[in-house]
Amino acid sequence: MSDLSTRPYLIRAIYDWCVDSGFTPYMAVRVDERTEVPQAFVKDGEIVLNLSASAIRNLEMGNEYISFSGRFGGTPFDILVPVAAVIGIFAKENGQGLVFQAVEAQPQSDPVEEKLPKPKSKPHLTIVK
Repeated sequence: MSDLSTRPYLIRAIYDWCVDSGFTPYMAVRVDERTEVPQAFVKDGEIVLNLSASAIRNLEMGNEYISFSGRFGGTPFDILVPVAAVIGIFAKENGQGLVFQAVEAQPQSDPVEEKLPKPKSKPHLTIVK
């Protein structure tokens, strides 16, 4: 069995809770190169998206990506958000929801660089009087 992340399931659960309670679901997203959102609305590398049925269409909440169509400043836009980029999901009216810990990217090592010998530095001595 593989280790499935709980994040997409929790996002869907809070979204359903917001809708069932008559609240407006909002999702905060950390924007990176894999996130497709209108850049004009990104502030400090983040964007908050209204997920209400009156604001978006064709919402798909998968285990890897969340996608939908929405209007920003009157212009239609297709949104694609990696689940790992979701900072939190909450109800606009009362702020209740979930905030997620940041997912740290694992540093990628260069296999060629690993095979190269490390340069040896000469010992450095200083005379102290």
